[in-house]
Amino acid sequence: MNSSCPKSFIILDISSVFWTNIFTLRSLLPTLFTSFLFCALIYSSTKTNKKEVSVTYYQIKKERQRLNKQISALRARLQSLPEGKLLCTHNGNYSKWYLSNGASPIYIPKKERQFAAKLAERNYLSLLLEDLQQECRALDAYLQHHRTTKSAEHFLSHSPEHRNLIFSAALPLSAELSDWINTPYKQNPKHPEQLVHRSVSGHMLRSKSEVFIDMALFNNKLPFRYECALILGDVVLYPDFTIRHPKTGKTYYWEHFGRMDDPSYIKNACSKLEIYTSHGIVPSIHLITTYETRNHPLNPSVIEQIIEEYFL
Repeated sequence: MNSSCPKSFIILDISSVFWTNIFTLRSLLPTLFTSFLFCALIYSSTKTNKKEVSVTYYQIKKERQRLNKQISALRARLQSLPEGKLLCTHNGNYSKWYLSNGASPIYIPKKERQFAAKLAERNYLSLLLEDLQQECRALDAYLQHHRTTKSAEHFLSHSPEHRNLIFSAALPLSAELSDWINTPYKQNPKHPEQLVHRSVSGHMLRSKSEVFIDMALFNNKLPFRYECALILGDVVLYPDFTIRHPKTGKTYYWEHFGRMDDPSYIKNACSKLEIYTSHGIVPSIHLITTYETRNHPLNPSVIEQIIEEYFL
């Protein structure tokens, strides 16, 4: 049934039917997280601490990927909904629904409530899509201007004398720890061709996740070694990181297991953990372990939390 539509319209109040449809899409609702991240970006831009900028950068990249998935899901849902906008008028306790599709509004009878609910859902999801796209533009503006390589980081990683002077002056250590830091040690001789990532500490590392850990240890002025030989019985291991507590001098080991979606890698990781445990080096006590898969990379903020818990 067609009828002329009154001159003034307001968007339909969300009805119970509309919310029934929207409830199934609750995972698509935006959160305050993106806004928080952008505020964190502005705050961190006033800091000179590399770890804060790094964590923010990778959080924003991850959030951008999450928004892409939400936008794709929203677009797919919108394609399944009828075209047009829902308009309504109110007269006391009564309301009328109209379909606006660019021509004269078309009256929607009450028996077509489900159709009206789908149009209401389209109204809402269209606005939600605009919100998410705006968030993406804001994040893209940061990612476009972010420099992955920092001048200060590059300077320290290629100037060992400056690095050693800054590190030694930053935190007073016992004579024993100072000697430990400056004493040469046997490193893992296997696959030197895999050491392709240079960290701010000057170490050449095997993965980007190891770079995050190495950089966090260095930025927090902790005495540590990379792939230092550890003799356990008749076995020689090379823990990713050997760390000394700056106050107590206690020794901790950090193993990062970066391919936990590879069955053969998992088997080797379990064997290594068994060797550690059989020699009294127990995970979560003196052995720190972190894990990742291809779909679940290591989050730099987790590294900072671990360092704060164990050493600060």
